[in-house]
Amino acid sequence: MRWAIPELELMDTGTLGCQGCGGALSMRLVLKEVGDDAIAVVPACCWSIIDGPWPLHALKIPVFHTAFETAAVVAAGIKAAKVRQGRDTTVIAWAGDGGTFDIGLQALSGAAERNEDIIYVCYDNEAYMNTGIQRSSSTPLGTWTTTTPDENPEPHPKKDIMGILAAHRIPYAATATGAHPEDLARKVRTALAAKGGMRFLHILSTCPPGWKLPAEQSIEVMRRAVDSKVFPLFEVRDGRRYTITHWPERETTITEYMALQGRFAPVRHDPAVLARVQRDVDERWAWLVEQHERSLDTAAV
Repeated sequence: MRWAIPELELMDTGTLGCQGCGGALSMRLVLKEVGDDAIAVVPACCWSIIDGPWPLHALKIPVFHTAFETAAVVAAGIKAAKVRQGRDTTVIAWAGDGGTFDIGLQALSGAAERNEDIIYVCYDNEAYMNTGIQRSSSTPLGTWTTTTPDENPEPHPKKDIMGILAAHRIPYAATATGAHPEDLARKVRTALAAKGGMRFLHILSTCPPGWKLPAEQSIEVMRRAVDSKVFPLFEVRDGRRYTITHWPERETTITEYMALQGRFAPVRHDPAVLARVQRDVDERWAWLVEQHERSLDTAAV
């Protein structure tokens, strides 16, 4: 099988990313579609380290390292400056879930409300991994982290960041994973074509140390996340039109998804927690299917 992925490489080998890092794979795949006329804005996150210490540099495009909470607003400022110079350079804010769901949410919301002409990418590894695996509002129900230990795992479900961005009525938002490269590539191309306003990509990115999984199982875990509907692949246009872009080919259970991840050890055999997680997943999927079908009906009118 030959994937329709460009051979262009804008990320050097030998980065400081962990083996099996979903965030590093995501950056590599996204840049293949974006091309070299681009600038990345990276707040405090794993990618602050993966990119390498000055004067070394893992990416073959300019990178601005910025404060934790400012990725969106710095990216918007750089884009405005490039427009002033007469350049249509693509500007990407590249942040983890801590800098997106939590610390950077106010700047992200402001940029979305103003419909800034940037692409904001959240590579979501579901905790503050770079600072020691602390929980974030992206951390799933029942998860071990250093701040939600085995005896008191994460008690809340994950924040619906796609719902929040869709509520801003931005031109384009989508979910993706590095385990589905052609789906991710198409969504990057769609985001590039929707220039003139805010675009948001939510990419699930495995973290082998934080998720307590073997590095060689990183891709498989992301596939199971999609097949179990824990992380469905879909896109939203103008905050209203939903399209499911990948329909699971085989039913994967919540237990199968959790099986490879030591972070779920505290609740893997807890029927009450598993039932609650399954209920949340089923309800979310049913809602997405309803939105998908409604969008098809609207398009047919």
